[in-house]
Amino acid sequence: MLQKIFLSNKVTYTAIVLNAMVIFLLSFPQVDKDIKWVLLLFDMLFVVFFILEALVKIVSFKPKSYFSENWNIFDFTIVVLSLPSLLMPIIPSLPDLSFILLLRLLRLFRLFRFFAFVPNLQQLLEGLGRAFKSSIFVLIALALYNFILAVFSCQLFGKYSIEHFGDPIISFFTIFQMFTLEGWNDIPNTIALNSNGSIGGWCRLYFVFVVLTGGIFGLSITNAIFVDEMTIDNTVVLEEKIDRLQEQINQLQTFLEEKSTN
Repeated sequence: MLQKIFLSNKVTYTAIVLNAMVIFLLSFPQVDKDIKWVLLLFDMLFVVFFILEALVKIVSFKPKSYFSENWNIFDFTIVVLSLPSLLMPIIPSLPDLSFILLLRLLRLFRLFRFFAFVPNLQQLLEGLGRAFKSSIFVLIALALYNFILAVFSCQLFGKYSIEHFGDPIISFFTIFQMFTLEGWNDIPNTIALNSNGSIGGWCRLYFVFVVLTGGIFGLSITNAIFVDEMTIDNTVVLEEKIDRLQEQINQLQTFLEEKSTN
């Protein structure tokens, strides 16, 4: 009976979704205390369910077989990290309650189990790996360019816009924001309002240059490399088909030449 329940993928996936909904509802600060206690009770029951699921699978499949599958290792790790949340209703005055709440949220990562239904998942992951390796040096170069512009902009405009360039770290984030083209035009406008006319004029040209080189040009190159590596599998398949077709054409030409000679 236990094996029928805990070895069923339908039951497991249903429990994962329902537990995610419970955690979602618990995140609302305005939830009534009575309702919150009911949700906490359900959350504890889900923890117990996932513990029993792991134990039943370990007994049924044997430890070596169970831990040979990556999804099982992932599930078991999440379950172990969730165990401290069982102490919350019993010991409400725990010293680091926020940490235990964070461990509860880790169970949301079990929703990644649904990625198993994605067609050609292995091929997709391999494409992501290749894309990351190919674009890593471009990303490093872009980060260094971001760093240089951040320090430069902090020195130039820190006194005119403290909220954007008050220190190098804030400046680094602001330059990155400009690379993403998110509300970048408000930044030079703020500097122009807090400075004289000459600074306000050329700072706009400066930030247009930043957006063009880092945002449009830099990120476009990174995106192009990433997309190219992600789609290379389709290109390889097409090239193999073309090679086979070319080989057949060559064989046919050879056959016709031999026939014409005879």
